[in-house]
Amino acid sequence: MKRPPDDLRFSAARRHFLRTSALVSGAAGTMGVPFALNLAALAPAHAQAGDYKAIVCLFLNGGNDATNMVLPTDAASWAAYAAARSNGPDPIALLPPGTAADTGARPGTPSALGGVLPIMPRFAAAPVNAGRPFALHPAMAEAADLFQAGRLAVVANVGPLIEPLTRDEWMAGTRRVPSKLYSHNDQAATWQALHPDAGAGWGGRLADLMMSVNGQARFSCMSVSGNAVFGAGQSVQPYQVEKAGAIAVQGLNGPLFGSSLASSNLHTIITAGSDHLLMQEHAAVVKRSIDAQVEFQAAFEASTVPSPSPYWSPANRLTQPSDLALRLETIARVIGAHAALGTRRQVFFVSITGFDTHDHQNAVHSDLMAKLSHGLAYFDSAIAATGLRDSVTLFTASDFGRALSSNGDGTDHGWGAHHFVLGGADVRGGEIFGRFPEIGVEHTASIDSNALLPALSIDQLGATIGRWFGAGDTDLDLVFPNLRNFSSRDLGFMA
Repeated sequence: MKRPPDDLRFSAARRHFLRTSALVSGAAGTMGVPFALNLAALAPAHAQAGDYKAIVCLFLNGGNDATNMVLPTDAASWAAYAAARSNGPDPIALLPPGTAADTGARPGTPSALGGVLPIMPRFAAAPVNAGRPFALHPAMAEAADLFQAGRLAVVANVGPLIEPLTRDEWMAGTRRVPSKLYSHNDQAATWQALHPDAGAGWGGRLADLMMSVNGQARFSCMSVSGNAVFGAGQSVQPYQVEKAGAIAVQGLNGPLFGSSLASSNLHTIITAGSDHLLMQEHAAVVKRSIDAQVEFQAAFEASTVPSPSPYWSPANRLTQPSDLALRLETIARVIGAHAALGTRRQVFFVSITGFDTHDHQNAVHSDLMAKLSHGLAYFDSAIAATGLRDSVTLFTASDFGRALSSNGDGTDHGWGAHHFVLGGADVRGGEIFGRFPEIGVEHTASIDSNALLPALSIDQLGATIGRWFGAGDTDLDLVFPNLRNFSSRDLGFMA
């Protein structure tokens, strides 16, 4: 089978964006003034006083099997689905709606889970799906409730694309495709930055555009899951936090080796001036970090939200704390502190690991789906407690989807996948956006290894969120270089 060449056009588009973005930080001298003034104009146009908006990227590390997360349950689709996933020593095909859970079955197995949970889309956004019944994974009761309450939407079959691509064009090699498909690291970077080798993520690039409305630009992008390219911009860099708040420079808070004098001396040493340029810059960075930690921590500790309850895991039938919910609690507290931090536009990144389910998928994935569902419901309630439910939009992302066919007790790497968008009144919940692929109908989606060929691009999904965030069409074309290749620039899931 002939394959298209890797994308070459992105490089030129990315260079153009980097040149343009560099003007914001003054890297181009006075030539940057017109563009910088244009960014400053976003403040009155898109972020009036008292107006706050936040984007939260919830990254499912490892490649989520979205085929077992959102399912069509019409007779034809279900028959094809069951046939593809009922083989091997540990079949992973879930059971149809209404099937009672078998409490005597091995935990995490389809029999123990019971039938998938029906959801009732409104079908106003994508009439093409009308008449088809849908369901969520049996462990996602909270997510099903959010969907029916109109605060959770499904975006069907999204993935990295350079331009629209049909299965015939894929087979013939007549269209460009993203590079390094099916690779964990490369595709995680592509989801976050639109290319495996990009140095800035699209969340960070959106924050670059909006940083002028924040009194404290250093808190524009936040990560509770370590370093991630999604929140890295050309001017804005992500500020990393943890459950307790800011990550402090060790040895400065409290006695060092039992001595308060040692702690004071360490502070003096690492912030001292020097004739050496590198040491000067290091001292300046350290001082900024110390100052930011003090400022952030005060605002963070004054912000509280209800703590998450434990979640029930179908993999071991135990109730236990959720690391995801605890990270989402941190984000909710930061959002609640936004006024004290001087921010009106913020971008957040949080991740949950374990989605590389080549093996033992039944137990592993059921636990992850329960944790995800619980986390979404908790975050929705925590943000409501801050009074900012309508100001925050969370979306899921992942390395890639996984193949339709089971490998015997798991699934292998794929491409397109379904994703959630969670929020208040500005999210058009209770809907499925985009054409949901017809399982088993070859020409609609399936390519080699039964991976889904995406129908919607990351650029389109990101631009829909970016427009809500306050970016204009020209800005969106800079942030999302391939957006101009698609006829639909707005997928409609944001009101």
